[in-house]
Amino acid sequence: MRFALLLVGAWLMGPNVHADTAEAAAGSESWAVHVQATNVTQWHPAFRSPYSGSNSLAANGRTEETTDLTLYAGVRPWRGAELWINPEVDQGFGLSNTVGAAGFPSGEAYKIGANTPYLRLPRAFLRQTVPLGERTEPVQGSANQLAGVKETDSVVLTIGKLSVTDLFDTNSYAHDPRSDFLNWSVIDAGVLDYAADPWGFTYGGAAEVSRGPWTLRGGVFQLSPIPNGKITAIDFSQTMWIGEGEHRSTWQEHPGKIKLLVFLDRARMASYADATRLAEGSGSVPDVSLVRKRSSRAGVSINAEQEVLTDLGAFVRAGVNDGRKEAYEFTEINRSGSAGFVLKGERWGRAEDAVGLAGTVNGLSRAARDYFSAGGIGILIGDGRLNYAAEQIVEATYTVRCNAHLSLSADYQSIHHPAYNRDRGPVSVYSLRAHAEF
Repeated sequence: MRFALLLVGAWLMGPNVHADTAEAAAGSESWAVHVQATNVTQWHPAFRSPYSGSNSLAANGRTEETTDLTLYAGVRPWRGAELWINPEVDQGFGLSNTVGAAGFPSGEAYKIGANTPYLRLPRAFLRQTVPLGERTEPVQGSANQLAGVKETDSVVLTIGKLSVTDLFDTNSYAHDPRSDFLNWSVIDAGVLDYAADPWGFTYGGAAEVSRGPWTLRGGVFQLSPIPNGKITAIDFSQTMWIGEGEHRSTWQEHPGKIKLLVFLDRARMASYADATRLAEGSGSVPDVSLVRKRSSRAGVSINAEQEVLTDLGAFVRAGVNDGRKEAYEFTEINRSGSAGFVLKGERWGRAEDAVGLAGTVNGLSRAARDYFSAGGIGILIGDGRLNYAAEQIVEATYTVRCNAHLSLSADYQSIHHPAYNRDRGPVSVYSLRAHAEF
């Protein structure tokens, strides 16, 4: 019922999506409004669990759903600039209140849930493009992008409230839980501990320079005042620094990209070893909140995508971060590798449909293993004890494009060793997703 009401609201707003007549005739929008609505319903049956902790995935089987309705309103205040705001209504919970697996099974689930819909503003930002040459290419209008043309060589500056992953670690085949895969460690680099509030957004700015096949981008973003905490004011006393280099190429006339990303978080954060030693001395359970001090945490990841055939694309990500420190914002993953493919439905007469298959393997550092084995609790995981094994996830998804505005997806995930625990699972997670956009 809730999603039906959201779809009606989105449909009513759909006819208002346009640019002014003169600009539209020229193929360039001076303003635009878009709407999206997404519902994800997930459930899993009971699974083996000889014990559990406060951050364990519930072993008796659960069903949960999330719904969001987003308005994308943008205007071109002056040449080369775009100003966007994205008010959003959210409702729902992730499975077990979004805990229990480092590679959590829904990118549409938030770390704070609610039974009743509530309004928030995840994005409000300004983008300025400065041309460095005369070559241009057409840009199709979409959410947070006005239709028109853009210079292939340019400097782009972005500042405001947004998600770090709007700009960094993007991938054509695995990045959007509203249209492709769902698992956190498939749609993003699992090791990327990016600045974010519990919904995935923060304040900051970034610059990118594009020349020919190369793009270099860098940014600085505000970290939460405490790990995984709410951001209630602008305060850059704790920050994330991030940089990424991208190279575009063709292979047998098919486009591809490869990206190298590095980041550094600077904030009050704990050493797992300090927390474990303190607990051993007092005979208690380790607690990272007792040993936090000003420190840094770095990481690096590689992200590649390649169109193999006109209807088939593949991707791969791999990375590692400083596993001696606690996860600050994202999830407890210290090393990760993922790969997969997406096949369009041209071969069976459904050209706009898509089938995807991906796998990911996540791992913990030795210091993190010792902390969780002693009963420590993290952002997403903590079973009270730990019989360590790498977390292994396979995800398969099929999306049916019903028309230009509506798509429906069925998704299956098999999670072996959830939260790195050989004693629990495996877990089968089934999902249905409905996505509408105007």
